[in-house]
Amino acid sequence: MTLATGNNNSRRCAFTLIELILVLALLVIITSIAVPAMARFIRGRALGSESRRLMALMHAAQSRAVSEGMPMMLWIDEKNDTYGVAAETSGPNGDPKAEDLTVDSTLQITVANVGTAGMGGTGTPTTFKNLPAIRFLPDGTVDENSPPTLKLMDSDGRSVGLIETRSRMGYEISDTGS
Repeated sequence: MTLATGNNNSRRCAFTLIELILVLALLVIITSIAVPAMARFIRGRALGSESRRLMALMHAAQSRAVSEGMPMMLWIDEKNDTYGVAAETSGPNGDPKAEDLTVDSTLQITVANVGTAGMGGTGTPTTFKNLPAIRFLPDGTVDENSPPTLKLMDSDGRSVGLIETRSRMGYEISDTGS
């Protein structure tokens, strides 16, 4: 469907208006199908990325507790969707190596089972500055009264859990689904 334009000596080909409209309509249909799938993919990546970032901070806190010989606290602020790590006791200027992180804006962090102490725990749940916290001890273990589960959830209801291991040597990622 091409039309000859110009004079008969030089023949030029061009698309008709109908052909251009059909191509644009196909592009709109394909895009409307692909965009929701792409959005779900991106949200899923945010959930995995944030859980790996939280695990990395846990490993850093545990390593620091062992290397410095003092307990480290990984605190979770569910209301402000932030978390961080700091020494349990610090000098007058605070902990210069403390880290504060913000959860991805599409996610929410919660501390599950905060009313029940960690695996085998019998005391009051561990807190740091009135926030639920995981306490990493100088021997590399997690305090028995630390929360046994942290949960990251996206707006679609999909979630990932960070669950304390049986040996109390850390946490592991568990895909809890929707």
